[in-house]
Amino acid sequence: MLKVLKSGFFTTIQDLGRFGYRDIGVPISGAMDTDSVKKANLLLENDPNAAVLEITMTGPTLQFDAPTAICLSGANISATLNNIPVENYQVVQVSSGDILSYGKLEAGLRGYLAVKGGFLTEKVLQSRSQYFPVTSKKRIKDGDGIPYEKAAYSPMISEVKIENHFLAKELEVFKGPEFDILSDTQLADIFSKPFTVSKENNRMAYQLKEVIPGHEVSMLTSGTLPGTVQFTPAGRLIILMKDGQTTGGYPRVLQLSEQAMDILAQKKMGDKLSFRLV
Repeated sequence: MLKVLKSGFFTTIQDLGRFGYRDIGVPISGAMDTDSVKKANLLLENDPNAAVLEITMTGPTLQFDAPTAICLSGANISATLNNIPVENYQVVQVSSGDILSYGKLEAGLRGYLAVKGGFLTEKVLQSRSQYFPVTSKKRIKDGDGIPYEKAAYSPMISEVKIENHFLAKELEVFKGPEFDILSDTQLADIFSKPFTVSKENNRMAYQLKEVIPGHEVSMLTSGTLPGTVQFTPAGRLIILMKDGQTTGGYPRVLQLSEQAMDILAQKKMGDKLSFRLV
């Protein structure tokens, strides 16, 4: 069992998501930065869908009650194991009683903690990803116990050097279903100017600070996906994320690639980004 001594700002249990239930209004959820999760699980020789902790901005303090191996990935949040610094993307052996702590956020926004065999919380609708009210809690709390299996593990590869994708600023996008409503002026603004992440950013959606000329298009509520870029009549761009709504009434002008979703998941308020049509 992993004991949560301090939960951090917003720490959740996530796997790759809850698929097949959007028709009844259930978001996919899952890790915001899937690339970082897959790489950590790969180093531990876990199933790619093994559940991890997603740690946002300020990390938790955690105590292990059984030996295992761990791997950190994603954002650099100055982690230490028993006060000894731990680097991302390397397999680290832990013993019973060891304490993992986090410090200052150095780069990115969301970090991940993977454990050998994955965290073994209850599955709801075929996923361990926390999303209230589908799951009973929306995040972990102080005093929680998170189950995992005791493991002795000798990795084939103990560490890798990663070029952190969260340093990138360009987001690849495809044309959305309502792309053709965009005027030449609107297109020029979207693809030639930088945008800034606003304070309204979370697991549901990222709003961008800059406003472009608006529109008067009226449409029926239609299906959306993580990465859908909605265009409001007031000229604001809203990018839906993993916990985002499953339908919406704004034109869906762009759709982010999976790589772009991973990049955006590591952006915080004030960070700059741009769009590139592919």
